Amino acid sequence: LVGMIDKYVYEKEFSSKTKDAKEYAEATIKSLRQSYKTDEELLSALKMYGGMNYQTVEAYQDALYINYLQNEAIETYVKDQITEDELKKYYENDIFPSMNISHILITSKASSSATTEEKEKAEKEAKEKVESIIKELQKAQKDGVNITEEFARLAKENSDDSSTKDKNGELGDTSLETFNSQYDELVRAASKLKDGEFSTEVITTEVGYHVILKTKTGEKKSYDDSLETMKKKIMQNKLASKDGQTLMVDAIKYYRDKNELNIVDSEISTQYGRYMNNLINNAKNSS
Repeated sequence: LVGMIDKYVYEKEFSSKTKDAKEYAEATIKSLRQSYKTDEELLSALKMYGGMNYQTVEAYQDALYINYLQNEAIETYVKDQITEDELKKYYENDIFPSMNISHILITSKASSSATTEEKEKAEKEAKEKVESIIKELQKAQKDGVNITEEFARLAKENSDDSSTKDKNGELGDTSLETFNSQYDELVRAASKLKDGEFSTEVITTEVGYHVILKTKTGEKKSYDDSLETMKKKIMQNKLASKDGQTLMVDAIKYYRDKNELNIVDSEISTQYGRYMNNLINNAKNSS
């Protein structure tokens, strides 16, 4: 019943997104069906590995469709709560001029089946390799070697980023909106460098370990031109924070209340109240 209510509410509020939601759900099911011989096997896998108990694949597809629209609702709700003070502060501290950056990426060589000890060892080795590359760059700089050329050589010899290693490690014209949040620390570190400088501390991201070279600083976008980027980044940060779960529940409740959800039947109303209280308490406990 709750799923039916949400489907009605979200389709009304986000009618322009229903096509995208439908295509996402269909594509996900199509991809999953390629991995399983029958729908029964797919449903069993969902139950075994994801704890999701659906009677039919179509029911799961419908849930994916609703979930897509729900995510749209949550993100829109959080964006709408962002204040002008938050935006101004973000623009001052977190919107940087465009930059030309090159990087050398070293990743852990541990396999997914490695033990915790093996993974820790591989992470340590990757970090130490970046440290040794930084030392090579520092020695080259002391010896008067062209740093840009030396960085290009080291990128080709060492970088695990196959898309940039043969291009001297160049990431091109870079800013926070260029990459997803995985690279935020890299961009922040680059903003503190002068043109021609390389990082002397290992930069750690979700992707791996980096050393970077900043070759050029461009212009900083205006406040108005940065507005959508800022709202998206602040929204992502809020949802990833300790209060993220609570915000999600607040968003769901907001759209139901906005559409005047009124449960007349007293028993269903009581059950719904318990259901929502459980969601709220779980969200608070998660936080």
